[in-house]
Amino acid sequence: MRKSDLINNISEKTGIPKVDVLVTVESLIKEIKENISRGENIYIRGFGSFITKKRAAKIGRNIKKNVAVHIPEHHIPAFKPSKEFVNEVKQMKIPQ
Repeated sequence: MRKSDLINNISEKTGIPKVDVLVTVESLIKEIKENISRGENIYIRGFGSFITKKRAAKIGRNIKKNVAVHIPEHHIPAFKPSKEFVNEVKQMKIPQ
């Protein structure tokens, strides 16, 4: 499913015009990005958490040049689903 499909589905189910749904979804995504980039976590009860994870510094390898490369410590965005969400997915029966 793409973002456009998501917007169409929400619009059909709620009766809200697609333009309004698009603005809302875009605003949600923008807020999540801004908060995560500031190091703030976002918790949505029953859905999950958008968090930042710290990756330790390490030594990598450039295979083509056979040279060791230092990779500094950095942060990456991550999503941790809630227990309720995980249980719903586990109980789903996906047609094959």
